[in-house]
Amino acid sequence: MLIAGAFFASVADARAKAPSDSCENAAGLAVLTSPIAPWKGAPLRVVFAADEPLDGGELTLIAPDGSVSAKSRERHGGPPYFYFAEVASPAVGTWHAKFSRAGTTAECSTIAREIAVRGAQASALRATSGSVWPLRDTWNRATENLYSAWIEKLFDAPLDAAPSWPALHEVLRDKSRNFLFNHLGLGEDEKGLIIRPDCADLPYFLRAYFAFKMGLPFGYSKCSRGGGGGAPKCTQWWNIQKEEPPAIPPEQKTASNDPFGLFGASAALSPAANLASKRQGLVKGFGYYLRTTVANAVHSGNGRTAAGDDNTDYYPVPLKAEILRPGMVYADPYGHVLVLAKRVAQTGDAAGVFLAVDGQPDGTVARKRFWRGNFLFAQDPSLGSPGFKRFRPIVAQKNGTLRRLTNAEIAQDPRYGDFSVEQSKLSVEDFYDRMDDVMSPAPLDPMRAMQEVITALEEQVKTRVTSVENGRKYQNGGGAEVAIPDGASIFETTGAWEDFSTPSRDLRLLIAIDVVRGFPDRVARRPERYAMPAGKSVADVKTELESLLASELAARKVSYTRSDGSQWPLALKDVADRSAALEMAYNVNDCVELRWGASDKSDEASTCKRRASGAQRGKMAEYRSWFHERRRPPRG
Repeated sequence: MLIAGAFFASVADARAKAPSDSCENAAGLAVLTSPIAPWKGAPLRVVFAADEPLDGGELTLIAPDGSVSAKSRERHGGPPYFYFAEVASPAVGTWHAKFSRAGTTAECSTIAREIAVRGAQASALRATSGSVWPLRDTWNRATENLYSAWIEKLFDAPLDAAPSWPALHEVLRDKSRNFLFNHLGLGEDEKGLIIRPDCADLPYFLRAYFAFKMGLPFGYSKCSRGGGGGAPKCTQWWNIQKEEPPAIPPEQKTASNDPFGLFGASAALSPAANLASKRQGLVKGFGYYLRTTVANAVHSGNGRTAAGDDNTDYYPVPLKAEILRPGMVYADPYGHVLVLAKRVAQTGDAAGVFLAVDGQPDGTVARKRFWRGNFLFAQDPSLGSPGFKRFRPIVAQKNGTLRRLTNAEIAQDPRYGDFSVEQSKLSVEDFYDRMDDVMSPAPLDPMRAMQEVITALEEQVKTRVTSVENGRKYQNGGGAEVAIPDGASIFETTGAWEDFSTPSRDLRLLIAIDVVRGFPDRVARRPERYAMPAGKSVADVKTELESLLASELAARKVSYTRSDGSQWPLALKDVADRSAALEMAYNVNDCVELRWGASDKSDEASTCKRRASGAQRGKMAEYRSWFHERRRPPRG
């Protein structure tokens, strides 16, 4: 019975409670109702999620009077697979959520749950001592599947769209996307929380938000960034029951630098005020925890720990379609982190696609497709272990304290069983070949595959338009000259340089341009991967691909805003041809025209009014080899 909460039935739980052939066990079913205490004044949302496709499924919500109020046949995911239905204003009484499916026994063709909808809102949840939020459930197959379903719905959009949001809170406040909106009945998503994670924060913020809503354990590690030829190592682990002691900052910071500002505060809180804020209820306590603790503790090094290390927040997984699910992270070797958001299976007309979201230093959250141009991979012990990873499960011991499962425990646990170090043993080419096979098991049409790669580059260029425009707005808003960091720190720093300069993003863009230009050679290297047209040689196909590449780069266009506010169009060919100029185009102190590689004395550059100092240009010339050679410098 779904009385004021969620019903979970994981594979492991079902085996313990029912015969092995039970319907729920066979489906690996998880069912969620939201809010936690349904009542007539809030929308009623129901999610059915499972490991299996549940072919021919239909989710129906039946009102107390027997009428059908909502029905959905739309299956999302893959895997996990899920169905979603919602009633905007549910009537008081006992509702029935029924899930019907084909291709199974008569006993298992319909799974039903009752939902009690109250006439008045239940008493609000309260903060408890000894934990940032109270625990009500555990991480298992069911809650992991619901987490994946929540991530996918949160960032869902048509495949040909390139959705982007100025901040994560814009997504979380969208009731049509967030099926946990106001789940706790506290109006928690209408309190004005400002949530702006960068790329390393984003997976932790998403995981913490879901755990907060569902009453699940959460923790994080304090790690190094690596260096001296070794991968990052984590030396401390803190969790919601064992909090990291607050550090007193050396100087006050303004609220504009606060990654998780609360309620439009005009100035940062003092440590004493922060402690007082923490005690003022569940929602403020959650906000305090993220903005003062998690955001200041985690960084990209957390994702690049060695593959066999047990003392980590993430663990590596095998490259299999059934394993790579929404909510998993991708840690590239150069410090960027993305969160998988959706898998689109291969069809007869199109290649398979993995979609992911990432956060940028300026707060932007955007969705992009997996491809070699923005999911970088390298094998270098000094960079750590890159690749796809999953949050390490946190469990409660018999005495109630929290701990993380080890790699060996994960490998043996039937709810997970997906620990693997295989990615750490793959060469770069083997990694991308393996991912091609995972996304598209059947041979690809080479021309269509070429189009997909060009589309991915186009998306990346459009993302850079937003990043450079944010820098222009900073300049127009009276932003002072930003100091350029020394050496490798240009890629890893904080403040305005990180927010508005683009060294890491531009390095990725340069690599992406190389990947697109080299795609015809890639097809020629691995022709068995592609459905070669009958009667045509590999050389013929390569020539056709090169022609298609040239025409598409010339035809596809973007535009950026120049210093005077006017628009200037660029073809993708222009961007690709400016690769050399883009090796020194990342400095926010330069005008946008220079940042797009406009040549001196050209019409395009005539509106340029601002240039970085000679000293800064000298530093950039010194660092240019990193971009020219497409490599990040080693950490000290």
